[in-house]
Amino acid sequence: MFLQSKQRGALVEVLDVNNLVDPVKDKVQAQVQAGQEEQEPEEYAKADLIFPSGESLPRCWVDADYRTN
Repeated sequence: MFLQSKQRGALVEVLDVNNLVDPVKDKVQAQVQAGQEEQEPEEYAKADLIFPSGESLPRCWVDADYRTN
């Protein structure tokens, strides 16, 4: 799945979507999509990721207590 880094403004490919949708995990492994050579995976905080359209990640992906608030 491709998301955008708020800090860099670059597209990143999330390597494990299960970690992305797990609200207990606050970081995911992703690769920057820039240049012709494949980049090394890096760890990104979910708080730094948005959809390419500019929308935030769903609350149920980032807040383990989303049902109680």
